[in-house]
Amino acid sequence: MKIYGRDQFTISDIFDILRNPSSAKLDDTARSQILQSQNNVRQIVESNRTVYGINTGFGPLCDVKISEEETAQLQHNLIISHAVGVGKPIAKELSAIMMIAKVHALSKGFSGVSLEVIERLILMLEKDIIPVVPEQGSVGASGDLAPLAHLVLPLLGLGKVWWKNQILETGEVLAENGLEKLKLGPKEGLGLINGTQFILAHAILGLDKFEYLLDLADLAAAMSLEAYQGSASPFREELHDIRPFDGSKKVAARMRMFLGNSENLEAHLNCNRVQDPYSMRCVPQVHGASRNAYEHLKALAITELNSVTDNPIVLSAEESISGGNFHGQLLALPLDYCTLAGAELGNISDRRSYLLLEGKFDLPRLLTASTGLNSGFMIPQYTSAALVTENKTLCFPASADSIPTSLGQEDHVSMGSISGRKFNQVLGNLVNILAVELMFAAQGLEFRRPAKCSRFVEDAFGLIRSKVPKLEDDRLIGDDMLAIAELINERKFEVN
Repeated sequence: MKIYGRDQFTISDIFDILRNPSSAKLDDTARSQILQSQNNVRQIVESNRTVYGINTGFGPLCDVKISEEETAQLQHNLIISHAVGVGKPIAKELSAIMMIAKVHALSKGFSGVSLEVIERLILMLEKDIIPVVPEQGSVGASGDLAPLAHLVLPLLGLGKVWWKNQILETGEVLAENGLEKLKLGPKEGLGLINGTQFILAHAILGLDKFEYLLDLADLAAAMSLEAYQGSASPFREELHDIRPFDGSKKVAARMRMFLGNSENLEAHLNCNRVQDPYSMRCVPQVHGASRNAYEHLKALAITELNSVTDNPIVLSAEESISGGNFHGQLLALPLDYCTLAGAELGNISDRRSYLLLEGKFDLPRLLTASTGLNSGFMIPQYTSAALVTENKTLCFPASADSIPTSLGQEDHVSMGSISGRKFNQVLGNLVNILAVELMFAAQGLEFRRPAKCSRFVEDAFGLIRSKVPKLEDDRLIGDDMLAIAELINERKFEVN
């Protein structure tokens, strides 16, 4: 059981809560710190001191004082005026991750959001009432204002939600569940929509997928090297001990594991080839660099997940701080770095695929014995090349740009929401690029029989052949590619 607002959450904890929302709760201590923070805000309002976001306008209107009687209307207006996102809805899973992260941050007791509001968000998670959030509209400071406004519209009885596998009007779903819309108190609207939970959710979802694809890319490289009958010597431990980057050392160890006890490679040990092309030989260095980027983003995302990212921060009834914890730059930069890291996995994968088509070292051209009448595997590499280039175009760092907003009050923004979206787009393309390589590698292994490979490679080969037979003559190999991509998305390959 995880305790909102008190325990240190990990990436895996988020997915555990997604599968079982009841596995995370508030305890008495968390409730106490939430109530204390709410009481601090109430005392600030009653003291008539001017505190940003509690009894003032927002952004460039921070110098406009709001009366105590108008504070509730102020919070309501904040939510509805900021719900201006556009584009397709983000995945339901992403919206749910946003909710979990937001509840955890609010429950730390520095935001002044009421226990009633936080418990409603938890109840919505448990009942699988998940807000519909458009994908575009955040500049990543002051946090993810537009997406978070859409996320909390259902608290007011507004917006749309997923319910029983449908997108429905919130009012209809609240009525069916016997729930009333809520009325927000001082600072609650600002506490709800200030924060980086949209950026963070994309980082968390991407990290989970990227971890598997990093592992799979190593396996795909091993299969390709077996089909190519390349050399395993570039993966020797001694080589990587004298350039000891964590990522490359790990990949080299994994390649040794994937290639161990291979009859196919042993039969090739004394051939006249001196060295392999870089896409085979430099797998530890290239895949390892991407692993280093993954580890960097993961560490920062865990810090962000366990942080308070709204504004102002209420320390006590006497003290609040208007700062910049909502600024997304701390995740935007590593997200852009990981976008490049994911694209590079696809880039080198496509080069390995191409090598297998060239007709060298006893492999037939285009990996098909009867070419001419048949095109063989010529065209899937076009698809791979197109996806690789598309990924390259997504590598321009969104965080390199900033457009001032809020009449210049917010004069530097992170654009981290775009960084997060691009990261996941690149990973989606990477799935299909690796599917092409795995399809080619399996076909290449057919020409190395009867020699066997390692258990890992043979198991992967058998899994592919359970869905995709050897290609003899042209057929709808687009369906084969999609079948392997489905195996990847379902994480059927044994990669550890």
